[in-house]
Amino acid sequence: MGNKEIIERIFKSSTDSKLIHEAVLLVENSSGDFSASLEYGGKTIDTLINSASVGKLFTTTCIIMLQEQKRLSLDNLVVDYFDKNTFNGLHKFKGVDYSHKLTLSDLLFQTSGIPDYETEGGIIERAIKEDFHISTSELIEITKTLKPHFAPIGKKAYYSDLNFQLLGEIIEKTTQTSLEEVFRNYIFEPLGLTKTYVPVDKDFVPNIFFKNKSLCRPKLIMSLRGGGNTISTSRELMIFLKAFFNGHFFPQTIFEKLSCYRKLQISMGPIHYGGGYMQIPLNTIMTLFKGKGELLGHSGSTGSFAFYYPNKDLYFVGDTNQMANPGFPIRLIMKLAISVK
Repeated sequence: MGNKEIIERIFKSSTDSKLIHEAVLLVENSSGDFSASLEYGGKTIDTLINSASVGKLFTTTCIIMLQEQKRLSLDNLVVDYFDKNTFNGLHKFKGVDYSHKLTLSDLLFQTSGIPDYETEGGIIERAIKEDFHISTSELIEITKTLKPHFAPIGKKAYYSDLNFQLLGEIIEKTTQTSLEEVFRNYIFEPLGLTKTYVPVDKDFVPNIFFKNKSLCRPKLIMSLRGGGNTISTSRELMIFLKAFFNGHFFPQTIFEKLSCYRKLQISMGPIHYGGGYMQIPLNTIMTLFKGKGELLGHSGSTGSFAFYYPNKDLYFVGDTNQMANPGFPIRLIMKLAISVK
């Protein structure tokens, strides 16, 4: 059985799930001389999708580019970009207040120890019920009511959406430009991505499925900007993913510093986190130790995914468009990675 047949079989098996109403998968190698695309429920590689946290890769790209331009440093204090009173009481752990000691590196590597307003602060539960605007300052206040998980000393990682929400604001403050303009000027236009955008005002935002319910949540998606939620297509995400890992935006030597991976909380399964992207080891119990190497990239809570598999020089991009099981696309990509030849 050839790789295209293997990919098709695994994709079909995944879309048999009752959770999946529509899905799309695009697999390519670096040169593009191998390409396989599969669709389900009418979704194609040119259908607009909500990238969700896959959009954190755009935020990461701009942070690293700004550092290369010496306009910021990962050693900078986060509080220096905001009103200091805003951060009072954000991170108190075992009697020590780290609120004003957090660095950009703590945010990018998810080592801040800050709790997650989405899963712990009720944002996802509320989003299932209604659409709403929410500001970064409101998200900070919600986070202050939650308990930090550890001191930010670089030894542990905990996935918190606030880390990247703050990075998005820092990009805007550094460039004195809106995030949608920065992404467009730094990434979308240079790559010729004509269908990719950060939604504002009356821009179209695709619906998201939660079980059998189709949710329309443009207000919330437009609020959570630095943390992702850019609108794109599988075809254009593939172009971006290749550019991200092949040195188009910054020297590939940067990955020597970004590839310091730490395991995330148990609820995130096998995922580790580096400098702005996920790492999934494949030689684990989840693959019965049949896999080799690692997957690099990002997944999103809406079922989106964009991963590179260096061992076999393959890129996996797509969307399963469902919020009920965030681990679904991770298992799909892991199965694809260990099955293709």
